[in-house]
Formats: sequence, structure tokens, C-alpha cells
Amino acid sequence: MSLNKFEFSGDGNIRLDVFVALSSNISRSRAAALIKSGNVTINGEKADKSSKLSLNDIVGVDIPEAQPYSVKPQDIPLDIVYEDEDLLVVNKPKGMVVHPAAGNYENTLVNAVLYHCGDSLSGIGGVLRPGILHRIDKDTSGLLLVAKNDDAHNVLASQIKEHSLTREYEAVVYGNIKSDDGVVDAPIGRHPIKRKQMAVTNRNSKSAVTHYKVLERFGGFTHIRCRLETGRTHQIRVHMSYIGHPLAGDAVYGPKKVIKSLNGQCLHARKLGFIHPRTGKYLEFQSDLPDYFISFLEVCRKNGNI
Repeated sequence: MSLNKFEFSGDGNIRLDVFVALSSNISRSRAAALIKSGNVTINGEKADKSSKLSLNDIVGVDIPEAQPYSVKPQDIPLDIVYEDEDLLVVNKPKGMVVHPAAGNYENTLVNAVLYHCGDSLSGIGGVLRPGILHRIDKDTSGLLLVAKNDDAHNVLASQIKEHSLTREYEAVVYGNIKSDDGVVDAPIGRHPIKRKQMAVTNRNSKSAVTHYKVLERFGGFTHIRCRLETGRTHQIRVHMSYIGHPLAGDAVYGPKKVIKSLNGQCLHARKLGFIHPRTGKYLEFQSDLPDYFISFLEVCRKNGNI
């Protein structure tokens, strides 16, 4: 445990979790978790989320030592687009799982990042782990941002929460999208019946906004660019299916017929931009379309443009 004490000199209008987060340089959700677990005191007495602060109160914050991550490092080659002391930008290949889970405890991006970074990873959440800031699906290729320390993780996570990151994808969808561009503004939540899927729903959902632009039309397919205003699970896949143009190869949200040359949805995270957590400068990176994507476009073109 690491015990820190902070004197409150405000007027009492600040929430306890906000004060703990600002004083300890941690996220608000982490601060709330510490309060809930009894790791925060006010004048020596355990606090709870409803506790009020008064002038000159002494707030004690016990931050547990980070626990070792249970997933083993593996020497797996990484396509690193950019790296410095604070972060990594990785180009993830199609077919690679990001986080270990049942059935995929090895050969994931996390295993590879653990090996590459060694001891230089953050202890966000009380666990020594790579700071994977956002996910892309197993069968989605492209750019992914990884924080290498707590400060970088907090700053970049705030940018994600504020929707200030630039995230652009390219995809091929079924059908002919008639408008050259458009916006899908529809909330996304857990599917009411198929619990492993997401859906456009007003029940227990969050706002979700996707901007799209047509790049090329083919017989039966359309090549588009998507810009995320929010970042919900499966957002592009769900939104494009919702407007009647599911992603080519997406057997979960589209036709069950498998496109063998794709082995999953045709979706690539092509552009990623953010404010660097240390320098304050805007950085932007692009990833070329991978071979599988280019090959599918060539097949579409041979079938004739609309």
C-alpha cells in the first residue's frame, strides 16, 4: 500500500471522487473504486461515496501496489508505427486478438506488448498491464494506441472519453449506398436477446455517432470511409447493418454467407490522431490498406463499377 494524505482547502462543493482523482493523479473511476473498497479516509475515518468534505479535512488515500499481470509475455513480432517513452502506435494484423480471454490466452496483442515493453508498463487499475486504450475486433486490422505509463494512460483515456481522438476506418459494405456521405446517429447497447452482440437500442445504451463517405461503388458492394465520433463496441459494424449495408464478410451482423477471401469483416483502422500526453502536440498516423483488403477491392472492380 502507498498512503498519501491531502488537505482539503476548498469550499465543500467538490465531489470526493473528483478530489481524490485530482490529488492522486488517477482517473475518477479509479478514485471511485478506491473509495468503494475502503481505501479512502477523511480525518482517519473510512469514507464512502456520499461523504462530504469540509475545510481543512485530511483525506487519506491508500493506493494498492500493482499486482503482476497473469498473462505471460510472448516474443511475437509487432508492426510498430510509432514509439516513444510514453506510448506505442501498433498496426494490428487481421486475425490477432487484442486481449486474452477464454480460448485465447496466448498469441494476443497483449502478450506481444508485454514482451516488447518489459517493465515499462503502467499499473492502471492496480494491475501491471499494457495500457490498451481502445480495442479493435480480432478480424479488424489497423492502428491501435497503447500507453506505457500511468500519466500517459490517464491523459489519453481522457481524450477518448471526450471523443477528441481522430479515428478513421475504411470498409467495404454490401449494397449500393445511394448518398455520397451521411451520419448514423443511433444509440448502441447490448442486444436484448443475443447477449454477445450489440444492437441499436434505447435500452441501457449509449449515444453513438458514425460519419461515412463513399469512396467507390461496385456491383453489389460499396467502399466507404468511416469517422468515429464515439467509440462503442462494434460501432461501425452495428451502424452499417442498421442502415441496411452490413460489412462485407461480417457473418455476425450481416449475411451468414462466408466470404472466404476475407475471413471476417472487411474493416481497417486506417487513421489515428491524438494530442501527445507529454508534449501537447497533435500526432496523426496512417496505415496502408492491407493485402486482404486490396485483393477484395480488385475482385469487386472486376465485377464492374456501378
